[in-house]
Amino acid sequence: MSDTLVPEGTMIGRRVERREDERLLTGHGGYLDDLDLPDALAAAFLRSPHAHAKILSFDATEALTLPGVVAVFSGADLMEIQKPLAPKVQHPQLRDYPRLPMPPQELHYVGEPLAVVVAESRYIAEDALELIEVDFEVLPAVASTAVALQENGPLAHSGDESNVAVLLTQSAGDAAKALAEAPNVLSEEFFVMRGGGHSMETRGVAARFEMATGQVTIWDTTQAPHYARQQLSVIYEMAEDDIRVIAPADVGGGFGPKAQFYGEEVVIPWVAMKLGRAVKWVEDRQENMVTSMMERSQTHRVDVGFDDNGLLLAVKDVIEHDQGAYCAGLQVPSITTSTVPGPYHVPNIEIELRACYTNMVPTSSVRGAGRPQAVFVMERMIDRIAEHLGLDPADVRRRNLIQADEFPYKVGIMFRDGSPLTYDSGDFPTLLEGTLERIGYTEARERQAKLREEGRYVGIGLSVYIEGCGLGPYEGAKIRLTNKGRILVTLAAAGQGQGYETVYAQIAADGIGLDMDYIEVKTGDTSRIPFGQGTFASRITATCGPAVMDAAKQMRERLIDTAAVLLGCDASEVDFVGDKACLGGDLEKSVSLQQLAQTANIGKHGITMPRGIKAGIETSSYFSPERAAYASGAHAALVEVDPETGEIEILKYVIGHDCGNVINPLLVDGQVLGGFAHGIGNAMYEEPVYDVEGQPQATSYLDYALVSATEVPPVELFHIQTPSPLNPLGVKGAGEGGTIPAPATIANAVEDALRPLRARVTRAPITPARIVDAIHRAESTSADQD
Repeated sequence: MSDTLVPEGTMIGRRVERREDERLLTGHGGYLDDLDLPDALAAAFLRSPHAHAKILSFDATEALTLPGVVAVFSGADLMEIQKPLAPKVQHPQLRDYPRLPMPPQELHYVGEPLAVVVAESRYIAEDALELIEVDFEVLPAVASTAVALQENGPLAHSGDESNVAVLLTQSAGDAAKALAEAPNVLSEEFFVMRGGGHSMETRGVAARFEMATGQVTIWDTTQAPHYARQQLSVIYEMAEDDIRVIAPADVGGGFGPKAQFYGEEVVIPWVAMKLGRAVKWVEDRQENMVTSMMERSQTHRVDVGFDDNGLLLAVKDVIEHDQGAYCAGLQVPSITTSTVPGPYHVPNIEIELRACYTNMVPTSSVRGAGRPQAVFVMERMIDRIAEHLGLDPADVRRRNLIQADEFPYKVGIMFRDGSPLTYDSGDFPTLLEGTLERIGYTEARERQAKLREEGRYVGIGLSVYIEGCGLGPYEGAKIRLTNKGRILVTLAAAGQGQGYETVYAQIAADGIGLDMDYIEVKTGDTSRIPFGQGTFASRITATCGPAVMDAAKQMRERLIDTAAVLLGCDASEVDFVGDKACLGGDLEKSVSLQQLAQTANIGKHGITMPRGIKAGIETSSYFSPERAAYASGAHAALVEVDPETGEIEILKYVIGHDCGNVINPLLVDGQVLGGFAHGIGNAMYEEPVYDVEGQPQATSYLDYALVSATEVPPVELFHIQTPSPLNPLGVKGAGEGGTIPAPATIANAVEDALRPLRARVTRAPITPARIVDAIHRAESTSADQD
């Protein structure tokens, strides 16, 4: 999409460069650790070295004698705030095990905080940690869903009746009957490994208590400051107005883990209030590797029934989901269950979820949030159907895709937002055909056949996906004319690098009819706007965007009406030229924005306001979507695999993407490509391995293969735009689309490349070692059959 297609005078749809970039690229970004809090103390946490253990004794005597140590608090010292951190998404059948800020008795994963040291410097606090004596009783640990569901196996929580958190089933039609009657049935087991968010900036909290007012100010690298304030208000039993949570404007990425609420966010402000001094804690990288929430780990046992033409008749999927030590929310497995059918007609569906507790760090959303696993399963089985019937994988997809004239399309099951899963708009066939054309599908198949004759293993992988996004319940915006004559747009949502300062200035500029140079955007401060939800689930453009547009239109009306009174004309005769409201476009008959503020906002003490002018030029709006919108896309990869080493070379990669109307194509491209890098990591590299005792084995980047620019191949990206009817801007989410189908696409391409060897790809990430193992297994199976 180019600027030439955008109507003159409008900003929505233009490739505007990010306002944030200059300060970030010149080293002037302001992150939490840059916060200068005079006389602030530093905090460091003592964490469990065991996956499952009881605390028998705790002695901080020696630590307290270290010069510079101000205080040491164990979990037992915090009983007044030892209240459960509630799961974000719950279910009546969920067996929730309370997650306390700093457990005083039993610990349930390596890295769980058990004490905090507060000192004059972080160095002193870290030294003091080593002087604390703790006696543990080490308990058996649960380090996989297989062990968790074992009969008479160890329990993740002592005294619990089982490790099962929740059992749920979603269904439409009669999958059992359809599978029994289907001409063809295929079954497979897939496993998708854990992975983390790995934002450049780790988690962090700083807090300062004002004794005179009884108010606490908290700086938090959260994606959801209003959610954090609400949690703290309940735990501290304080009025929400006495708690100000600020998410700094520059945050080095979130990707989901920072949307959750952690014990450290409860402990640090409480310590600041207790000591009457500012306290700061910034998670170090090793803590981030071990204690920030992760995602992905799921085992799927799937059956698909289909006819001789490859038409899907039924899908049954039994999912084992690793909830980790506690349930931070059921959003991820809920999304997985509703994403399995994907963009296809599936008349009979049965999805069974078995979420269980293990002794590993809790899981929650990481970019993609339950969707990559579902897409991996469905897209792998589409390829298996094609193989079974001797059909082209692209043809099997064509035959099953929901068509562009079938929207709104009701799938027959429920989505994670509590509404029936109903796709709002899309054009899946166009996405697939556009992707095939750009990858050069026909030529690639011909090339593949020739190279196979030369002993080279080249494969083509395809994936088509949908992404539920734009979730409720609401998001809001406040717009005010400042006393300096500028427009200030305030959002509750905390930006995580998406470019909020740019995008929402574009929307406001169109709504008001002003140049965006006169518009400033502020985010993520609970004192600036009373209500909000936060940045997660690719939801902000579809919820906050309409709110900004509505508030901006109201602002235009307020400005015009005020100017008309001062100019002595009708409002219909007023328009903006620069920062002036003019009568008929004549600058000689105009008032500036600052003059409007001087009249309506500041006024003159004791002097009557001019008749017809309303005091205080400020507007606000909250938008609540009827239900989730659905973005979609298609990926295609051409890869070559070395069967000796298992190395994968990505020769070409194409992404087709549809997030509805695009506000800023430049930023959407960045979102998709950034997401793709994350997806390639999930597909080929990232794996936080735990041993059978629940000990993490990848606690630094020496052991955890995080992708860099070197590993991410060039991508050809194209967009189509099918506007969502669910919001007035017609937009959908764009932040996760690049991630979701990448593991499935690479897996399909690798298995396609190795088809002559009959190697099976059933686990992600697809590493060289796993490829070589798969080839050896295929050889052994073949030898046994001979």
